[in-house]
Amino acid sequence: MRIGELSSVTGVSRRLLRYYEEQGLIVPDRSANGYRDYDDRNADRVKQIRGLLAAGLPTRLIKQILPCLDKPRSIHFPDATPEMLALLTSERDKLTDRIETLTRNRNAMTEYLTEVEQHRAPVAPGRPDSV
Repeated sequence: MRIGELSSVTGVSRRLLRYYEEQGLIVPDRSANGYRDYDDRNADRVKQIRGLLAAGLPTRLIKQILPCLDKPRSIHFPDATPEMLALLTSERDKLTDRIETLTRNRNAMTEYLTEVEQHRAPVAPGRPDSV
């Protein structure tokens, strides 16, 4: 697929897709005329990148961990410095904290909605629901 199709499939702008390519996050094939040629793996990769960015990870770390998301996994980081590993550990711990907070918030919202539904006055027939 061409870059416009990838943009449509992923909801990511062409400009941002080119940026991901510049950063080495996605690598399209090139056709004989030099056009970028993307496949479904690129679409999945873009979705992974978007998720990691939404989680707060910078692109330089995303580039390091993307190989870990492939299957089959063959993880080899010849440039994994102690500082980089400490940074990844810190980012992982932040994600864990965010997940726990989001889970608590989701559960609280669910409890609230359940209570509201249980105590809501019935709606008279022919009258619009006023929630």
